[in-house]
Amino acid sequence: QVQLVESGGGLVQTGGSLRLSCAASGSSFSNNALGWFRQAPGKERQFVAAATSSGSVTTYSDAVHGRFTISRDNAKNMGYLQMTSLNPEDTAVYYCAMRRVPDINGSLGPTKFASWGQGTQVTVSS
Repeated sequence: QVQLVESGGGLVQTGGSLRLSCAASGSSFSNNALGWFRQAPGKERQFVAAATSSGSVTTYSDAVHGRFTISRDNAKNMGYLQMTSLNPEDTAVYYCAMRRVPDINGSLGPTKFASWGQGTQVTVSS
C-alpha cells in the first residue's frame, strides 16, 4: 500500500494560484494512475484531475479544466496540482489518491482509487 502525504494548501485571494504536492512512499508510485479530489464542507468528495502512470495522459473535471494542471515526477515519487485563477468555489480539502492500475479509463470516482492522503486545506477568499 502506497502512503500519500499532501502539502501546499493555504489561504489565497480570488485570482491567485497555489501548487499542491503529493509525496508518495513505496515502489508502486510510477506504475499507477494518480488523481486529485476535493471535498467542501457538507458536500461529497469530488473528482478534480487524474493522470496516467507516465503522466502522458490527463483528464480534468469541467469545473477546473483550463485552470488546473496535474503532473507527476516519477523519479521523485511526487505528484502535483497547479491551480490558477482560483475562486471561492475552489475552497475545499484537497486529496491526492492512487489507483492500482496505470490507466485512467472509465469511471474515476473515489471508489476507483485505492490509496488516499490525509488532505490539505485550500481556502480562497473573495
